[in-house]
Formats: sequence, structure tokens, C-alpha cells
Amino acid sequence: MNPCHNGVPAAQSVRCAIYTRKSTEEGLEQEFNALDAQREAAQAYLASQQHQGWFGLPQRYDDGGFSGGNLDRPALQRLLEDITAGRIDVVLVYKIDRLSRSLLDFARIMEIFEKYQVAFVSITQQFNSATSMGRLVLNMLLSFAQFERELIAERTRDKIAAARRKGKWVGGMPLLGYDIDPKGSKLRINNAEAARVRAIFALYLEYQALGPVVRELNRRGWRSKRWRTRKGHTRGGRAFTRNTLRQLLSNVTYVGHIRYRQEVHAGEQDAIVDPSTWQQVQTLLQARRHPQSTRLPGSAFLQRLLRCGTCDCVMTSSHTLKGTRRYRYYVCRRAQKQGWQSCPAPALPAGPIEELVVRQIQALAPAVAPETFVAVWQALPLAEQARVLQRLVERVDYHAAQQTVSITFRADAGTALAEELARSTQETNP
Repeated sequence: MNPCHNGVPAAQSVRCAIYTRKSTEEGLEQEFNALDAQREAAQAYLASQQHQGWFGLPQRYDDGGFSGGNLDRPALQRLLEDITAGRIDVVLVYKIDRLSRSLLDFARIMEIFEKYQVAFVSITQQFNSATSMGRLVLNMLLSFAQFERELIAERTRDKIAAARRKGKWVGGMPLLGYDIDPKGSKLRINNAEAARVRAIFALYLEYQALGPVVRELNRRGWRSKRWRTRKGHTRGGRAFTRNTLRQLLSNVTYVGHIRYRQEVHAGEQDAIVDPSTWQQVQTLLQARRHPQSTRLPGSAFLQRLLRCGTCDCVMTSSHTLKGTRRYRYYVCRRAQKQGWQSCPAPALPAGPIEELVVRQIQALAPAVAPETFVAVWQALPLAEQARVLQRLVERVDYHAAQQTVSITFRADAGTALAEELARSTQETNP
């Protein structure tokens, strides 16, 4: 069957791009690798079509070490950009699954091909993408490719589960205190880091709270595990926060176990922390954990809008109990995570700041009587008040040093408020 060339006459030149892909980086360092083999096969096919005016473009579109299950591939993105720029007439691949293993992603790619009148050729699976039968064959082949990918994923998950139940390390982020054995996928103790891990557990037993330990770790300049990926990227090495500290203290790997979902199994690695110390820490963590409660009325009123003017970080809602009374306030997220020394801004009572924002919203509608505005506003459910606020306000900045608040409204806030008031009035008085 003559491959599709979009009906271009034989005398006209047809610009052809060759796309290659390999899921892993294994073997790519060789002088002649899998990507070269795919390109050579495509070039041989291209030579057989020279009488049709086909010629290969000099640009290389090679994705080495990228999965076909998504579109996050640099060479593929360059290919699509050149297609939209009108620089390509035909795309050649060795097999259809080199372009994509996802039926949905492939449909999106083919939509772009059809929009810019670009033909698609799989040199080992002859079909014509310009005909309905060719598209049927194309979709059938891709369905099997996606089925194969899902089977591989299921087998991989089963393998990981079996390995975890045997206590084996199967990859993931390295832990502070351990290195990955280069001879195999095993964890071996890093003595210098292990000493720090034991010191962190001892500090928590001493202070019996996450905040003081975080401040002490940051004072000492201790950071999370730092490592280099196979692609040469550096990860980790960040300052501790309450969340990362809690994760470290509750990790069963440090007592020689391995966790798989809700299961805990004996691991192959040596323990860093003795079981009695680890159990004391877990008891304290559980005792210090706040009981789960339902979200308080109005607690999400300024969610994602209120920012700390000192460090430009989002302020989140929180609360405390004094006797039977509950007090709501907003706190800087940076101070909450990294300790109060990281941001000097104090907590902000929720009631006054929320009332101030509502008064400023009322000022956007001077033609509406204050009592009418208050009646309509109070009739709205709390969730609806928050929705309206998100539509009107761009951000609210609290400057603790000056004790001032600045509100930035959206460009169409006045019109939007008028629409909301009219709609709410109609719903209240049908």
C-alpha cells in the first residue's frame, strides 16, 4: 500500500521528519543505540520514497529515556511546534507506539496532524492515515499498544508488592541515614547521616514538640537527604519543616521495616533507631496530633487570598480553644512550617480582617443602601460568600509592622458585585 503523503504531487518536495523514542536510558551511551537503529530504518524507507519527492529534514527528534504514556517529551514538543509552524509534511516513526502508547494522547496528536495536513507513517506497520480504513487500523494498533502498556504497569505493581512483602527496597526517594547500594537495590547505612537521624529522634524526645526541633535543626544547618538522580539532577537538601520532620520521625524504615500501603513488613536493611526509642516517639506524635474536626464556619473565607506582607507567603486559617470558646485567626504558612523565627509576623485575628474586607466590598456599591447590602450578604450561605469573594478580590495583604491591610480588587469587581447582588436578590425574593 502506498503510504500517505497527503495527496502531494510526486513532483513536489515533501518534507519528512523522523521521530524516535526509547523508554529507558539503558544503552543510549553506546555508539550505535536503539534511537540510531530506528532512525536508520526510517531513512531506508525514506530513500525508497524519493521518487515521490520525499526528503528528510536535518532536525533530529529523539526522545531517549522518556515514556510513551504521556506527552511530556522535549523532542515531541519540538516536533509539534514545527508542525504548527508549517515546517513538516510527513512524520515517520519505526512503530506506532514510539509516538504514543496512550489512545487519548494519540488522538490529540492526530488531531494536530489533521489540522495542519501532516501525514503519519509507521514504517513497520503499513497503513494510510488519510482513509477511514487506515484510521481504523491505526486505532486498533494503538489500542493494543495501550493494552500492552497497562499490562506492563500491572506486572510492575505486582512485582513491587511482592518485593515489598519480602522486605526489599524497590526504589523511590533515598532516606536520610541510608545510601543505595550500587551493587543492587538495597539500602546501606550512611554512618554520618545515621548519627544525625538518631540525634533528631533524641531532640524530639527532649523537646516533645515539632516546632522547637525544627528551629534547632535549622540553627544547626541540618538539611534533608540530598542526592543526585540518574539524569544528573540534584534533589533534596532542603530545610526541615514540621511536615518533613513528622515524616522522618514516623518512617518505619529506621527500625528495619518496610511499608507497603497499609502493610508493614520486616526489611532487609539494618535499623538506625532502636525499637523502644521509635515507639516512644510514635506515642508522643500521636498524643500531639490535633483531633480531626469539621471546617469551622468562615474558616475558608480568605483562603488563598490573604498574604503576609512581611514575606509574601500565603496566610492560612487556624484556631485555638480556650475553655469552651473557640478563637479563629490567620497565620503565615512559612512561620507555621519552618518556625516562627522564619517570619516575625504574628497571628492575625480572623473576625476583624474579614469584617474589614466585607466593608470594602460594600463600598464598591455606593448606590445600595448599607442595610440592604448587609441583609443580602448575611442571607448568603458561607460557601457562597467565599465564592463571591474569590470573584471580586485578587489579593489581601497584611503588613504586620505597620498594622495595615491593603486589598486589591479585580478589574471588573464593581460590575461583578452588581451582578451578584441582583442574582441574590432575585433568589431571595422570587
